[in-house]
Amino acid sequence: MLKKSAFPLLLLNMFLANLSMGLVIPIIPELLEQFTASGQAAGYLVSCFGLTQFLFSPLAGNLSDRYGRKPMIIIGLILFAISNLLAAFAGDLTLLFVSRLIGGIGSAALIPSIIAYIADITADEQRSKAMSWLGASMTSGFIIGPGVGGLLAEWGIKMPFYVSACVGLLAMVCSLWGLPESLSADLRRMRRQVKEKRENVFRQIVLSVRSRYFVLLLIVFAMTFGLTHFEAIFPLFVVQVYGFTTRQIAILLTVCSLIGTLNQLLLTDRITRRFGEKRIIVAMLMLSAVSLVFLLFSGHFYYVMVVTMLFFTFNNILRPTLNTLLSRVARDEQGFVAGMNNAYTSLGTIFGPMLAGILFEVHFDLPYLFGGFVLLVSSIFTGSRLRSIRSVQRG
Repeated sequence: MLKKSAFPLLLLNMFLANLSMGLVIPIIPELLEQFTASGQAAGYLVSCFGLTQFLFSPLAGNLSDRYGRKPMIIIGLILFAISNLLAAFAGDLTLLFVSRLIGGIGSAALIPSIIAYIADITADEQRSKAMSWLGASMTSGFIIGPGVGGLLAEWGIKMPFYVSACVGLLAMVCSLWGLPESLSADLRRMRRQVKEKRENVFRQIVLSVRSRYFVLLLIVFAMTFGLTHFEAIFPLFVVQVYGFTTRQIAILLTVCSLIGTLNQLLLTDRITRRFGEKRIIVAMLMLSAVSLVFLLFSGHFYYVMVVTMLFFTFNNILRPTLNTLLSRVARDEQGFVAGMNNAYTSLGTIFGPMLAGILFEVHFDLPYLFGGFVLLVSSIFTGSRLRSIRSVQRG
């Protein structure tokens, strides 16, 4: 059974992991100007984080099954601190990219282990609520990251990295002393003795297409693609098209993330109980697509704030619903499926910002039109396919 002291630590660690992903976003225009880089580099700077996250997620998930969740969580937090310190000392774009690559490895170690930890210590009837809180910390961390980064940047462009490194080290110390291991020593020893050959990450992705949870993993990719597609180019878009300042961007993203997270905590469990997971997932994908396109209709600050708040709310509700279904379908493969969950998230983090940067160079509106199209197609596709997931659950 989960100790009450452990759950807040898990939420804090998940929040910090996703905070680091979004921290760099509002200062991208200034960083690119400082390093005399093109706007296309903005997408690559976000994508490279997802690259190492993708490559190391399945390995980290397997290691957490064999050696425990706690060691991987500690390693992930240490790597996050190193990543942010490197970014703070970066004098050119190359070292900044290296820091983001290391941060991706830290995310691969941390996020699947936290998701698997929650699954280890919660019963089925408690898992939806636990995953809702975990989803809130995950999405709010990623969304608040840009706002915090923008506000801290007023004390210096590198200040967000210093603060993130210090908080990460503090979380590591707290986890080292206050977080119990969720897997028994006997279970870990038994799993280490099993000589099971694991496929590499690319082979696992291919095999996952035939798995019972592939549709959910596909939704994870589409959702992350849409969110990172939005965030990677958002600062450049509102600066160049609508004339927003860095401070306006920080305020807008911070306010919208807080409202979106509050909406998630108040609404997710209620609407899921009333309408069911399938309808919620399809509806949230559809509404996310619509809100993404609506961002193009006006550059008025409060209009942009409302549309952004809605987009974040829909994504915040979608994430815990997916995590809950995945943890139930995973059964005794919690660590592995959590790793695949993070791998598909990483794929969305790779391709979303990359394509957004390329499309932004062609026309300012294209990233949001294409991102909305991907979410809309995903909503239509999953409408019928999710029935198979339900039948597995009940079977």
